[in-house]
Amino acid sequence: MSLIELFLIAVGLSMDAFAVAICKGLATGKVGLRNMFTAGIWFGFFQALMPLIGYLLGLNFSSIIQSIDHWIAFVLLALIGANMIREAICESDDDEADASYTPLVMLPLAIATSIDALAVGVSFAFLSVDIVPAVVFIGVCTFLLSSAGVKIGSVFGLRFKRKAEITGGVILILMGLKILLEHLGLVSF
Repeated sequence: MSLIELFLIAVGLSMDAFAVAICKGLATGKVGLRNMFTAGIWFGFFQALMPLIGYLLGLNFSSIIQSIDHWIAFVLLALIGANMIREAICESDDDEADASYTPLVMLPLAIATSIDALAVGVSFAFLSVDIVPAVVFIGVCTFLLSSAGVKIGSVFGLRFKRKAEITGGVILILMGLKILLEHLGLVSF
């Protein structure tokens, strides 16, 4: 997997956390570096942890389903992407966000926004991705986008939330399609 592909997956996975960070910034009002750093650490850590867990789980099954691994990667990425788009479109306009950054509030948000990364980690096992640099890259990307999202939310409000989630979903679907088409020999990037 190339650095550009990994970057696109990292950005795609980060969009849920980015959207939630925008809501946190909106709820917080005046945002400081501490708020930005706290959100970035929570979201970045779990976005890095979940693909690692998924990768380790996937390694146990990769030899069994190696002949269809490209289909699994495609289906997982496409479903995750489609779900992100569906949630962005069907979401109500009166989303409420808690202004608190305590572990009791941040832990469920961090887990909820990183569940899709678990499935991506499983697909990484099938694609023989070098997992340590991949999860570090995903974690750092999510940290930066989430930190920025808190500030953006406090300044601009919800204007970018849905667009970010839709963009992330489209990126994941396209990456899944690319993996499938490359494996079938229909395209070469």
